[in-house]
Amino acid sequence: MNTNGGFGPVFCTIVPPHVLDRLAQHEDTALATPARRTLERDAMERTRRRLTTVIGAPAATAPTAATGTPQRTVYDAGHQQSLPGTKVRGEGDQPGEDATVNRAYAGLGATFELYLRAYGRDSVDGKGLPLEASVHFGENYDNAFWNGEQMVFGDGDGEVFLDFTTPVDVIGHELTHGVTQYTANLAYFGQSGALNESMSDVFGSLIKQYTLGQTAAEADWLIGAGLLAPRVHGKALRSMKEPGSAYDDPALGKDPQPGTMAGYVRTGQDNGGVHINSGIPNHAFYLVATELGGRAWERAGQIWYDVLTGGELDSQATFADFARLTVAAALSRYHEGAEQEAVLKAWEQVGVRTS
Repeated sequence: MNTNGGFGPVFCTIVPPHVLDRLAQHEDTALATPARRTLERDAMERTRRRLTTVIGAPAATAPTAATGTPQRTVYDAGHQQSLPGTKVRGEGDQPGEDATVNRAYAGLGATFELYLRAYGRDSVDGKGLPLEASVHFGENYDNAFWNGEQMVFGDGDGEVFLDFTTPVDVIGHELTHGVTQYTANLAYFGQSGALNESMSDVFGSLIKQYTLGQTAAEADWLIGAGLLAPRVHGKALRSMKEPGSAYDDPALGKDPQPGTMAGYVRTGQDNGGVHINSGIPNHAFYLVATELGGRAWERAGQIWYDVLTGGELDSQATFADFARLTVAAALSRYHEGAEQEAVLKAWEQVGVRTS
């Protein structure tokens, strides 16, 4: 049984703290100042999340969307830090001149569509929850996040990071934190936190693949491709295909993600390395998806979705707990065959025990 004890929204960002920490110490103020401001804002938001956990969240607004229909609202924060900002586009409104608004609106829709059409899930909570997003948040804000209630996007600083609405997988990643919040509610620390991050990378990647009509073989398996500015030596924030290869830059440092348990990082930073060690389950999913071939959101994605939403995944789950459940889910849905074999092989390759 799931022992979550209720929904506990956490503050989840797409850019890991260790990346911003390094930038904040750079001698070039054009790089350091936006990173410092972003870290300060993120710290405030984490505190707000902790207070919400203690005193309770405000009562949720009843869903207004018709069953199976998205209800999107995009706000312009006007480079301020008050949420949500001014409403600039509602569900069914025609595109405006602001490309950032249009991308946010489209990304919310792409995420809604993947979950509905592939898994029969009606929005983030499964009950038609309206999807809200604020763009142009803060001054050169270098992040995007799900705050337990809505999406928020910065414009980036133009030096290291570009507009955070550009990659659709970033939008899908953050909204998937909402799906996890309403299902397994994985604790945001250590291996359970790394699984939380990995679920968002997995479904963020699947949303991009679904939007582009790609097979597992055609996909780039990058998270945040197009987010890094031209001066950066890198291709994305993370690589599910080759963890540790996404960037190697004088300002950002080298991508620290391991792809197997042999490289598991033990650290007290980043909630126990949730953005770092997520490379291990990320790589396992990549191996399953490419071994099975075809469209990754179908068989591979279905197995992962079954575990996330099945009620057996404990909020404090380890990689081994999750791996065992994926083996059981593959057997339950597809019986003995290629699916279960692919799952067993993948976890063995990344060094996670399934028995």
